[in-house]
Amino acid sequence: MIVRAKTLTEVDQASLWLWFKAGQSPSHIARKLGKKQVTVSACLAARGGFAPVPRRQRACALNFREREEISRGLSRGESFRGIGRRLDRPASTISREIERNGGSALYRAALADMRATKRARRPKVCKLAQNRRLRRIVMFKMSHDWSPEQIAGWLKLRFPRDDRMRISHETIYRSLFVQARGVLKNELKQHLRTRRGMRRSKHGRATAIRQGIIDPVSISERPPEVEDRAVPGHWEGDLLAGAAHTYIATLVERQSRYTMLVKLKSKETVVVIDALKKKIQKLPSELRRSLTWDRGMEMAHHKEFSIATNIDVYFADPHSPWQRGTNENTNGLLRQYFPTGTNLSEFSQAQLNKVARLLNERPRKTLGFHTPADTLAAALH
Repeated sequence: MIVRAKTLTEVDQASLWLWFKAGQSPSHIARKLGKKQVTVSACLAARGGFAPVPRRQRACALNFREREEISRGLSRGESFRGIGRRLDRPASTISREIERNGGSALYRAALADMRATKRARRPKVCKLAQNRRLRRIVMFKMSHDWSPEQIAGWLKLRFPRDDRMRISHETIYRSLFVQARGVLKNELKQHLRTRRGMRRSKHGRATAIRQGIIDPVSISERPPEVEDRAVPGHWEGDLLAGAAHTYIATLVERQSRYTMLVKLKSKETVVVIDALKKKIQKLPSELRRSLTWDRGMEMAHHKEFSIATNIDVYFADPHSPWQRGTNENTNGLLRQYFPTGTNLSEFSQAQLNKVARLLNERPRKTLGFHTPADTLAAALH
């Protein structure tokens, strides 16, 4: 897919790749550029998530300013030799430049510069395209669910003295995601653990998360009363994901397992914080004590939520879902009503409330087969 230049300028594309490398999402980049998300996604997908290599022009090559001077000189009727003297270039250089771009009558600086850029591209043939044996090994290993990093490491052990049989995992990813290379079959993406359609920078993603959550308070600083479930009003929260980038927020009270569901238009922090504030503010004050969330960017502005609701927010450690076990278990129960792949935007808040009520009126073994609704009512009275 080719993204037209008038849709994304060179400056736009340079900013796009800089922000994408820093871990920002296509939707966020689109808003910053004032473009549609589909335009940004198309630009990223066309290169498989790999930023284009900046073009480096040879010092001796004609630049756009010089081509403009050639065009002006031709319009004034100057000779090739005269134009060359003014630009400190040989007349033969001026002559070849004009002849390869339609002659004196048809020469245009912008068109000539564009043609020169296109001619200067020298795509390097990748190692997998040159080495059939290496390519067959990589394809065979990937078809058996080996990761590119595992393949690269195994090749070093298998062929310790043969540089021709060495390849980096990044080269494998590039050959896989940039399908214009025509080296590895697109179907091999299905054997990747993540099954992503493009390469993403883990470093950039981690940096974005660390920078996005402002002054997070660790779960280790949570009061002891939260851990022992002695007092109601302490909640765990998370997002339940559906198809087409749709989400709902789930809130579970730790003592009673009482569940609330919140409809979301997106998972942007402004949207999530605003929706949670409206939901939580309807609760009595004795049920507004704390909230434990994971490290998702949707709670980046948690301080705004705390000020509005008087609820302290604590963040679980990265990759530690067991620290929010109550919420994780509830999300599993919710999959009965919202199977994986369901478009969650099709459900109204009234429908979500109905599902929450069904869940709150089901007896739980952990509550001695009392229901969450009855347990919460008893705690309040």
